[in-house]
This record gives sequence, structure tokens and C-alpha cells, in this order.
Amino acid sequence: MKALLQRVTKSSVTINEKMFSNIDNGLLILIGIHKSDKTKDIKYIVDKCINLRIFSDKNDKFNYSALDMKSELLIVSQFTLYADVSKGRRPSFFESASPLDAEKIYNETIEEFNKTGLNIKTGEFGAKMEINLVNNGPVTILLDSKL
Repeated sequence: MKALLQRVTKSSVTINEKMFSNIDNGLLILIGIHKSDKTKDIKYIVDKCINLRIFSDKNDKFNYSALDMKSELLIVSQFTLYADVSKGRRPSFFESASPLDAEKIYNETIEEFNKTGLNIKTGEFGAKMEINLVNNGPVTILLDSKL
């Protein structure tokens, strides 16, 4: 499983020109589901996302986690995180989970995030979405449960 974390001052998801969800001061987390992902991958990613110290203290040092800051999280499924561009000019997605498997694992991931007590917002699995964000820092970090 991959998670692309972006520290944001605000972020929102729009579907069919209607606001679906939005957050202030937190993390936009794009989640890519690998075809071999299991429960251990979910737990690793959730733990890293909420406990990684990427929020600054008064001295501008990364000292606080999303959990410490009681940050809002906006979590969006993003199968293109597993794009393979090593051959040709069109990405392939052979490493991504099938849509059916990915939706199941994505929903389990959201359930695990909900257990953290943080304010969790989501996109809609499989929908064509517009994601707006104001990246704070910028701070953007790629996590991979397979590394």
C-alpha cells in the first residue's frame, strides 16, 4: 500500500460539481492499493499517517503528529500511485489491486482510520473527483508499506 501525505491548510473533494467533503489544517492522504495488500499493510499505513511527526513546533521543527495536533484527515483512493511507466508512453497499472479488491481494502483502511478518533473525511471510491488543496510547507511524503 502506498500513501501520499500532503500537509494542508485546507483541502476539498468535489464530485459532479458538488462539494463532497473538505478539511482544514490537516493531511490530504492519497491511498494506492497494491494487489497483495493485507491487514498488516493497512495497519502500517494508518499508524505512520497518524504518528509521523510532520507538523512544526514554534521553532519550525517537525515535532508533532496528526494525532498530537488532532488534525483532520481527507483520505482519497488513488490507484495511479501504482502506475508503471517503465515501458512505452502509457502507464500500466498491473500492480494495483482490482477495483473490487481495492474497494474492500480501502473501506477497511477507512475503518482503521476512524478508530483513531481523528476527524476523517473521504472521497468516493471509484468516482471522478476534483481534489483541491493548499499544501502547507510544502510537505509531501510518500509512504510504502512494502519498503
